[in-house]
Amino acid sequence: MNMPSKINQWMYPYTEQVKNYPIFLTGIGGTQYQGHTKRPEGYYWHQILYCGSGNGLLKYDDVTVNITKGSFFFLPAYYPHEYFSEDDKWEVCWVVFDGYDCNRILNEMKLTKPVIVAPDDSAALNKLFDKMFITLKSDKVFGNYTCSGLVYQYLIEFHRLVSNNDTVGGTDRSNILMPALNYIEENFQKDFSVAVLAEITGISQQYLCRIFKQTMNIRPNEYITCRRLQEAKRLLTETDIPIQEICVKSGFTDAGYFSTVFRKYENISPVEYRRKNNADINL
Repeated sequence: MNMPSKINQWMYPYTEQVKNYPIFLTGIGGTQYQGHTKRPEGYYWHQILYCGSGNGLLKYDDVTVNITKGSFFFLPAYYPHEYFSEDDKWEVCWVVFDGYDCNRILNEMKLTKPVIVAPDDSAALNKLFDKMFITLKSDKVFGNYTCSGLVYQYLIEFHRLVSNNDTVGGTDRSNILMPALNYIEENFQKDFSVAVLAEITGISQQYLCRIFKQTMNIRPNEYITCRRLQEAKRLLTETDIPIQEICVKSGFTDAGYFSTVFRKYENISPVEYRRKNNADINL
């Protein structure tokens, strides 16, 4: 990770302060000479490891994967695995974490089994690693609290890299989706189909729906609806224009359908939403 001062150093912080947090850091460090590690029952914490130099092998589920320089690999807690190097020197850094909400978060990210990724750019992860290491070392009072937030950011960035590893013609998913997302942002008040978004992105409707769901956790039509509802809620809160006009300005062509969709997502009608928010503002 380009951090020689931290190689052959590691910390496993006292976690009583944050043991009831949804996610928190339980260990961080690195070594130039990673030894043979075999865990038939897995490790009791979740891990993300990084290969700084050399080559290693990771075994799990009767599969053997080559871990090369610049690769990250994720190992869920209690997942049987083994990793080792056939070289004399294998530089490995690790971030280890736990928390009562870890399993739910990882399930949402579809990180339920070992994952290996070799990104072109790992600068964001490197920076977060440095920040966690320095924070733990320099702040013995509040460092654990700060690192709880930082390890969550680290996990999100790792998830982004894994998600972008699914490419089309060498282009990562975020770059594929951005033209569609920008088009929605600029045209959500208009009537258009997923076919238009597919044409803009240059991929099929089926594949667009797939990567939209994988990346945004929602389908394109649902995303458009949510963006229209976001605008409707803004207008209901910030203006006193009639509901029918808000319906049109938000991209809904039928007031009845608008009310039905609004209630479905917000569990309250547009009129009730306006009344409630105006009451809250006047408190």
